[in-house]
Order: sequence, then C-alpha cells, then structure tokens
Amino acid sequence: MRGIIRNIFGVMFFVVVVLAASYFVVTFVGQRTQVSGESMETTLSDGDHLIVDKISYRFRDPKRYDIVVFSYRYEKNTYYIKRIIGLPGETVQISEGYVYINGALLDEHYGNEVMNNPGLAAEPVTLGPDEYFVLGDNRNNSQDSRSANVGVLRRDELVGRAWIRIWPFDKFGVIRHE
Repeated sequence: MRGIIRNIFGVMFFVVVVLAASYFVVTFVGQRTQVSGESMETTLSDGDHLIVDKISYRFRDPKRYDIVVFSYRYEKNTYYIKRIIGLPGETVQISEGYVYINGALLDEHYGNEVMNNPGLAAEPVTLGPDEYFVLGDNRNNSQDSRSANVGVLRRDELVGRAWIRIWPFDKFGVIRHE
C-alpha cells in the first residue's frame, strides 16, 4: 500500500513539474502561432505554423528586417506578424511606392511590389525612442504601420521574433529575416 501511494505522489510530482516547465517555456521562451492571411507572402504563407522566440528581445534590441509577432492593441488575444522596417529615432516615408529611411531609399529584397497606398507614411513618420514601423512583405495586401488601426508599435507590444516554421513539414526550418 505504501508503495502505491509513493508511486501516485511520484506521478503527481512529475505532472506538476512538466506543467510548470511548459508554463515557463510558453510564457517566457517560445510560443506557437499560426499565420492567418497573405500579408507576409511569399516569406510566410496562410496556415504556416511558427515558433516565436520570446526571449531574445530581453537581451538585445529588435533589428531592421526582423519578422515579429505583436499584440493587436484593439483586440485581446489577436496577434499580427510583420517585418520591422523603421527603428527608434528614424524617419520613415513612403514615396512613389518605395520606403525611405531618413531620406535614403531602403534596400529591400522582398516585398518588391510597388506600394499602391502609402497610408500614414505618405508624410514623414518620425519614430519615438521606443517605437517601430512595420510592414507586411505583401505590401498591397497588408494592414501594418501605414494603417491608423495598427500604426507604429511600441517595444512592449512585441511578443517576439518569428524563429522556426514547424508546419508545413516541407517548409520546416529556421526563418530567414533578411
């Protein structure tokens, strides 16, 4: 009888440790998310499943071209995924369909279609010390920092950096950011 109780407590302890470790990983290290929509085509596709690295921005600042997941401030538990284009202190403007950072044309190798709508960035947008300007790679099919309902992001809205695509299996691998 004593051995059975000991085994039950052992299993319960194991379950508690596994649940605590899972909570720690999901809260502080990584999170699974699914891409919904075509705003990041051709880099990411509708239905792709990703692991988001939630820890690296605790040790370093986000960089230009990072693909980030952020919380949508107007709807709880809704997340967007976009690419960082403008960094704190920079001025971003979209003119004749192209992105300019501090007056210089941004050298990009994705999102190559000319933007039809510059939105808020038709006029220069100067980012504050804690703000980021993001765009989807599918520029003419993306709600991003050009839209008033998204706007520029604050650092605390960034959930993390897209890290690994885990589905579909034929595209499995680390996500390239540049």
